Formats: sequence, C-alpha cells, structure tokens
Amino acid sequence: MRRYSRELTVGGVLGVTLLFLGIAAPSFYQIQPLLSLLAREAPTLVVTAGMALVILSRQIDISVGSQFAVSGTCAGFLAGAGLPMVVVAPLSIFLGACLGGINGILVAGLRLPSIVVTLATTVTWREALRWRQQGALVNLPDGFQWFGLQQQPGQLTVIGLAVGIGIALAAGMRYVAAGRYVYAAGSDSEAARLAGLRPRWITFWVFVWVGALTGLGAILNAVQSPQVDPKSGTGMEMKAIAAAVVGGVAISGGQGTVLGAVTGMLVLACIPPALTHLHVEPYWEKAIQGAIVLLAVVADGWKRRKKTR
Repeated sequence: MRRYSRELTVGGVLGVTLLFLGIAAPSFYQIQPLLSLLAREAPTLVVTAGMALVILSRQIDISVGSQFAVSGTCAGFLAGAGLPMVVVAPLSIFLGACLGGINGILVAGLRLPSIVVTLATTVTWREALRWRQQGALVNLPDGFQWFGLQQQPGQLTVIGLAVGIGIALAAGMRYVAAGRYVYAAGSDSEAARLAGLRPRWITFWVFVWVGALTGLGAILNAVQSPQVDPKSGTGMEMKAIAAAVVGGVAISGGQGTVLGAVTGMLVLACIPPALTHLHVEPYWEKAIQGAIVLLAVVADGWKRRKKTR
C-alpha cells in the first residue's frame, strides 16, 4: 500500500474534486457536457501516458506539443487527399514515431541532454509548420469527423480508445519485461547495463513510443473538429509533464506508474470546470497547475532526502 501512496493520494484528490463539482455544480454530470470534456481531454491522456514512460526512463520530452501539431496537420492533408481513416491513422502514428525517433537518436545515440534536444526540435517542428501553413487551418472531408459516426458514439469511441491505451500501457509497464527495463534504466542506467540491458536502446525506443502515442493523440484530436489547427498542441508538453509529476512519476526517473500519471491528468482536467463554477478567472488555471507541480516536485525531493538519511 505504501508503494502506491502517491497514486492513492492523487486518486483521493480526484474523488474530492469530483464530489465538490457534484455538490457545487450538478450540471457538470450531465451526459453531453461530461462526454465533451472527456473527449477533449482524451488526446492529452494518451500523450501523458507516453510522457510517463519518458520521465520513468529519466529523460524529458518537451517537443510533444509540436509533434502533435505536425502529426495532426499531416493527417489532415492525407485525409483531404482522399485517403481513408484506416490509412491516415497508422501514417500519423508512424510520423509521430519518426519524430520521436529523431529525438531518440540525438539523446541516446549522441548522448545529448534530452531537454536541450527536445527544446531544439520543438522549435524546429513548430516553426517549420508555421512557415508551411502561415496559420491556415486544414479542412477535413466529410466523414472524417468522429470516425464517420454521430457525435455521441464518436465521443465514446475517442474516450474508449484513450482509456484502452492507458490501461494497456499501465499493464505493460507492470507485467511485460520491456516495461521493467524502462524502470531499470531510469533507476540506475549503469546497474542496468551491468545486468545485461542496453539503456541507450531503451532510451531510444521510449522516445519512439512517446512519438507514436503523440501521433495517435493527434488523430483523436483531429476527429473532433471539421478542421485541423496547426497551432494545436500548444502547451501540451507542460500539461503532460505536470500530470505525470502530480500523479507520482518521479522526475528523477525509475519511480511511478502510468496509472498515476493518468489520474494526475484527470485532476488537472477538473481544474477549469471547477474554476468556472467558482467564478474564478480562467487565467488562474496555469498558475494553479504550476503550483501543484511545484508542490509535487518539492514533496518528491523531500521524500528522496528522507530515504537517504
């Protein structure tokens, strides 16, 4: 039980927040507004799950927002060219994996700091997309939105896919050997190497995975609108990192769970509607998110110092 104390604490915070919203704003639980909120946050859930893998491996990726925008925009172009969803979705995921692979080569292959590499690539991808599009939206064909379904079944499909990915990753990290390798590399890369693992390859594949998940998230976002905005994904990296840290993923690597990161994301997703019903200005959302992250990092640092004494 102590092993999952952070996850249980965050789950308790989520429960209290939902209870508060149920009392202060019963309309929050009306079916359609709730589905809209969950569908809107589903892409972030997928990216957060990927971010958890990166942080567990003792790396960081601040380029997921720009990868998200590039993958979504390219998916829009492919859909506009007449390609079906069964082709567009895998290509978007593949593109995201390639962008993540570039980060992985630079970080694992050249041993460059991940924060520097991903800062450079986020600017590169974002500015290249801005130069190409000049802010113009990409129109999507009829039948692309909500996977060709009606709105409510489409929202349920988006939510179901995101939840399924989260559950699969959480299970994989716990029960599949590759997931344990990520923990080993993040805890102590030298010890992992001496145990016969290849930490650099693990790091490379973690960046590929987060890129692929970002490409999937971009598809889940694109189907919710008749147009793709090339500025989509702005600030997503901050939200994904915040959710992972709040959910108990140690920024020092090797500790935490995907389930905790997803729970942290849900807590952060509840902040905007809570502020709305409390009649608080929406610009406080970022300040509150930052304060929560700071408290989580301080608590993590204090916990590590206590263990070393």
